[in-house]
Amino acid sequence: MAISAAETEQLREAVRDLLADRCTEADVRRVMASGSGYDLRLWKQLAELGLPGLLIATEYGGVGLGAEELEAVSEEIGAALLPSPFLSSAVLTSTLIDAAGSEEDKRRLLPALADGSSIGTVAVTGPTGAWTPESIAIQANGTLTGTASYVTFGQVADVILVVARAGDDIGIFEVAPDAPGFVRSTAEVFDPTVRLSQFTFADTPARRVGTSGWEAVQKALDTSIVALAGEQAGGARKIFETTVEYLKTRVQFGRAIGSFQAMKHLAADRLLDVESATSAARHAAADGSPGAIALAGFACAEAYETVALSAIQMHGGIGFTWEHPAHLYLRRARSGAQLFGSSRLHRERYLVSKGA
Repeated sequence: MAISAAETEQLREAVRDLLADRCTEADVRRVMASGSGYDLRLWKQLAELGLPGLLIATEYGGVGLGAEELEAVSEEIGAALLPSPFLSSAVLTSTLIDAAGSEEDKRRLLPALADGSSIGTVAVTGPTGAWTPESIAIQANGTLTGTASYVTFGQVADVILVVARAGDDIGIFEVAPDAPGFVRSTAEVFDPTVRLSQFTFADTPARRVGTSGWEAVQKALDTSIVALAGEQAGGARKIFETTVEYLKTRVQFGRAIGSFQAMKHLAADRLLDVESATSAARHAAADGSPGAIALAGFACAEAYETVALSAIQMHGGIGFTWEHPAHLYLRRARSGAQLFGSSRLHRERYLVSKGA
């Protein structure tokens, strides 16, 4: 379903207003310290806006929107540093079920994901974290055996999909949360706003979802990269705007520090990074080609980290303290730079898309 640019802006504003009220810095820090890693009440409010089912077709209880609306919403999520399973459940899991699942799979799994009553996750990569077919460390031979790493919000998920090797093929398998031989462990994270888990399987019974292989996984990853790029662009813009306000109000030697030439030059460079990241993310959503998505994958990640690092530098001493939000943005930037593939992987995909 396509909606107008004006309707997309209204959706963006609704998400922005909700997060401004319910996802302040204090809220983010409170949720970071919680056991679940997300605010259930806020998740239900996001569900009222249709966010968990944003990409799910209306016939399965979703909203049925596309990549451009996803990117717009993701910018606001990134700006607010929302700790939630949105990327894991509403994007990666839902898209994979749509790409790989049978009609029965979709009717059984998607409605609960769409209304937010279920949380989904996908176990893809092994300990290398490469997010490629070669990195899959789970073997399927009637049951599942092996270990999956960097599983997003795996501790709270009740819809669990596993990408595994089935002989010479790659398949997508559904595992029950209480399946025998299935152990979830909480992974140590650099960014506590994005929870990660490690899944271990020992002769764990599983049910194959559809008949698709890696092509369905790549489709889900590509959609997730678009959403992540939107988050990175939104986060970069927010911390840049916060920094510019600081430059206008912080006075040294009788002058606002933003009036010093060195600060002006640094801020101008970072503005270019923010605008470039925003353009790359929005182009990837609108274009949808592997090259555009790969470009956004590395350009947005690198711009976000550069902007966040400069924000700390321009804030001076206060920027180096844990109490300042600049650290939260830097942690989000650095963790996101490895999620769904490193910049090196995205660069290789981009070059391949150009015939290199």
